[in-house]
Amino acid sequence: MAMIIDFYQKLVDTLCSQPAVVATVVKVNGSVPREVGAKMLIGADWTFDTIGGGAGEAKIIQQGRSVLTTGQKQQATIDLTGDTNILKEGICGGQMSIWLERWSGSKALNLTQEILTALKQGQQVKLLTPFALADTPSITPTTMATTQLSTDAFIECLQPPPLLLIIGAGHIGAALAHVAHLVSFQIAIQDERPEFANAHTYPQASFISTKPIDQTLQEIGPVSTLFIALVTRGYPMDLAALSSIFAQNIPYRYIGMMGSQKRVQMVLQSLRDQGIPDPQLNSIHAPIGANIGALTPGEIAVSICAELIQVKRAG
Repeated sequence: MAMIIDFYQKLVDTLCSQPAVVATVVKVNGSVPREVGAKMLIGADWTFDTIGGGAGEAKIIQQGRSVLTTGQKQQATIDLTGDTNILKEGICGGQMSIWLERWSGSKALNLTQEILTALKQGQQVKLLTPFALADTPSITPTTMATTQLSTDAFIECLQPPPLLLIIGAGHIGAALAHVAHLVSFQIAIQDERPEFANAHTYPQASFISTKPIDQTLQEIGPVSTLFIALVTRGYPMDLAALSSIFAQNIPYRYIGMMGSQKRVQMVLQSLRDQGIPDPQLNSIHAPIGANIGALTPGEIAVSICAELIQVKRAG
């Protein structure tokens, strides 16, 4: 699954030379592989991203290529209820409604660029997709806070991807950046060692800082959804980072710290001695990650991402 910024970047790149069909999940019932708002791009001989895979997606790709040729937008259905007459589409148990619309020309390109710019700036975008054949998608100023479907249109709230600030650029940090980017997190790195914190080691990162953590937090500034993972090389770095986060009153959705129980307790006690209240300390996931017996950097990265996904999806 591509990050939403990657999706709209791909659409921008495509529209510069050719049209594409945007397939959007607008309604689901029962057990299905993707959520409302999930998208894929369909070209004449290629696709980008997925709405669930399998025979159902193959049918949507075929219908999407018809829309690409005719320009006649339409709604399609993937039936996964397991009816013996349509068993080839799947047996997950539910149904998905997919809106297929061809995006082409300068108007669509300008809209896509506007969406992409806003998302990169950490701003939410509310996209109106009317079902009337003569109307085209547009950004809407509606004050609604959630995605909605009506008989006339689909209005979705496109959210910028959450930012994962990885503090500590060692082996685990590198593995974590790789895995977290795969599950649609933007990546920021902080480590005062430039031989570790650099674009070569962290090609996924949109922000890399070798400045002290307090300056780094100020430079990152307000973030709509911030996740923080402390995977530093020792107790002093953990304490400095957490002290700065709490002192600057940084709003975060998740914060986790790597380390043994002894190291964790030492850090927490030092923070208590600074006057940090227990409710804030209790918000720290420590030791970080889901308890799956992880040992290697790659395994630890997977365990951390499992916990990140759990928190993100529980929202």
